[in-house]
Amino acid sequence: MTEHAHGERAAADKHPDVWTGRASNRVQWLLACAGAACLALGIDLAVETLWPSGILPLVMSIVGCIAVGLLILFGTLAFVHVAVKVDRDCLEVRCGHIGLPRRRIPLSHVVGADFAPAVTPRHWGGWGYRWRPEQGTAVIVRRGEGVVLSLGDGHKFTVTVDNAESAVRVIRDRLRLPGGSTTSTA
Repeated sequence: MTEHAHGERAAADKHPDVWTGRASNRVQWLLACAGAACLALGIDLAVETLWPSGILPLVMSIVGCIAVGLLILFGTLAFVHVAVKVDRDCLEVRCGHIGLPRRRIPLSHVVGADFAPAVTPRHWGGWGYRWRPEQGTAVIVRRGEGVVLSLGDGHKFTVTVDNAESAVRVIRDRLRLPGGSTTSTA
C-alpha cells in the first residue's frame, strides 16, 4: 500500500495542475529611476515660470522631458520581471507589475519545448519583448536560463524564467498526452 501511495504522489508531482515561474532584473530599476528623473525635470520646467528664451523652447522641453520620462518608466517597469504560468491548456507570460504585455500560447500550438541554459539580451538586441527573423519572438528580462517553444506554424518563442528546466519537463509531459495535445474538461 505504501508503494501505491508513493506512485500516486510521484504521478501528481510529474503533472502539477499549474506550474509557475518568475524572473526579475534589478538593473531595470536604475533605468526606471532615470525615467522618473526625466519626468520630474519636465514637471519642474512646467512649474518654473522664468525661461529666458521664450515660450516655444519651454513647451518643447516640457513635452520632451515628460514624454521621455513616461516612455522610459513604462518601458523599464514593464520588464522588471516576468511571470510564466503553464496550466493544462496553455503557457501564459505576463510582464511587469500590471501584466502587460502578455502572451498566451495554447499548448495545442506547441510542437516542442527546449531548455536554453544561456539566453542573453545581447543575442536578442536588449531587454524586453523582442523579435528577430532568424530566432523568433522572445521576452527577455535578464541573462540566464530560459524556455524555447517550437510552435506549429514554424515560429519559436523564448522566455527567460527561473527553473526553466522544470517548465520544459512539464510542457513536454503535457505534450505527450493522447492526441499530442492537452485535454480539457468542461
